[in-house]
Order: sequence, then structure tokens, then C-alpha cells
Amino acid sequence: MREIVTGNFAPFRLVLWPPTSLRIVDWNIDRGQQLSGVIDFLVGTSADILILQEVDLNARRTHRLNVAEEIARKLQMNYVFGREFQELVQGSKNDPAYHGQAILAKWPISNSRVIHFSRQSNFWKPHWFVPRVEPFQERLGGRIALVAETNVAGTRVVIYNLHLESKGDDDLRLAQVQEVLSDAASQDPRRPVIIAGDLNLDASKGSVASALAAAGFQDAVAVSLTPTRPSRLLEPGRRIDWAFTRGQIRAASGKVHNQVRASDHYPISFTLTASRG
Repeated sequence: MREIVTGNFAPFRLVLWPPTSLRIVDWNIDRGQQLSGVIDFLVGTSADILILQEVDLNARRTHRLNVAEEIARKLQMNYVFGREFQELVQGSKNDPAYHGQAILAKWPISNSRVIHFSRQSNFWKPHWFVPRVEPFQERLGGRIALVAETNVAGTRVVIYNLHLESKGDDDLRLAQVQEVLSDAASQDPRRPVIIAGDLNLDASKGSVASALAAAGFQDAVAVSLTPTRPSRLLEPGRRIDWAFTRGQIRAASGKVHNQVRASDHYPISFTLTASRG
């Protein structure tokens, strides 16, 4: 399968000037296993840009659907999907299944690419002693950042969609963030840039927070440490889903939607408006 899959379902619109604001939603959708609930929530947000992690393509657990395309069709948006893993238990040699990240927008999407993090955990690699059956989750591939641009009536917005490693420590995750920041350093500092995703850590403190601040990024969902991953057996709720912005934009109305039950993560949302100066 191609590393990147795209589809265009947004109707053509003649727009003479950019909208006054953009609404952004970031969400780890847990493969899309509760797809109808995911779509119901997203329809209600009227979002301009969606940044989604844990998105299935042709996996048995999600009825062999291209989950990103299903969402894009229902919401009349364009999409790009970046392959993170081949899910060995969810497909077969002749009919493989994949798992990754997706960016959807009401506007044209271009220049999509994948950053393969050079530092990875070995946790997911197949081992001879692990059977290729559920509930084991053997995979080929590694964590990525999906990068794309969307042209909003002449204004280019650059989006980095991250899913950092869950089976390593914060030093590993910091190294993955630094690869993204190194890439983002090549962007025009005035251009709107969004870094968002499932970071699997508390990005409000420590080395990751310092690295993001030094690169000029600000928290777009300033709601303290409201958990984005609900509590589970022997594990308290955690804030691990984040969004940061840089450029001539201002983020506002940040929210964690902790009443939504269509995933094992809560969606986060915010609005972007042009800043002065």
C-alpha cells in the first residue's frame, strides 16, 4: 500500500477572502471502533480541520473500512492518511491492514508527507514467541508525524499530526518531538503552524514544554491538566493529547470534550483567528 492515501470530498467553494476563524479538532479515535459515535460528534463541531490519530484502514476490527475516507465522505472534507503500522493480526499477507494518522480539511490539502521518527521502541516488532492472534498486537512499522498543508482561501496552514510512542519513556518521546521541531524550523515563522496529537506525556512541563516554548509554540487548549485520557483500572486520568500553534494566529476557546464516549480518548478543540502585527 502507498505510504500516503488521499481523497477529496469537499465541494468546490468560491471564496474571495479567508474566514474570520477556523475551528480545529484533535482526537485519538481508538481506530474508529465506534465510528458512528465519532462521526456524530465531529458533525456537531462543524470543524474546518480534523487531526486524528489511531485511524484504521482495512482492519478486521473496524469492518475493513477506510476509516478516514468514511469520515471525509460523511463530513464532505478532503483527507490525507499516513501509514504508521501494518497490523499483522488485523489483516493477512494478501489483504493487509494498516493503522495511522489522518488530517481532514474543508480546504485543499497539499504537500503531505510522513516523518518516520529515527528513535523508536522495539515493543511492537514481531517476535517468534508471540502468536499472531488477538489480543496480541504485532506490527510492522513505527511511530510517525503526518505533515500536510491546507490552503484556506490563500493562507497556507501547516499541520503536524503526531502520535508519540506509548511504550517508551519521556526521553524517547522528547527525541520524537525534537525531530518535528527541527522540521518546523524550516517553515516561515509568520506562517500558521499547528502541532497536535497524542503525545503520551504531560507537555505542560519538563523538557518537552521547554523545547516547544523555545521553538515559539504556545498551548492552544489552555485548560490546565483536564484529562484527555479517562481513568482506567489502576490508572488515573491523564492529559496526553495536546495542540500547539505558532505564527500570525491566535488560539482561543480551547476545550476538552470529556462527555464524549466514542473513544478511549477525549477530543480537544480550539479556534484560530489571525493575530495583529
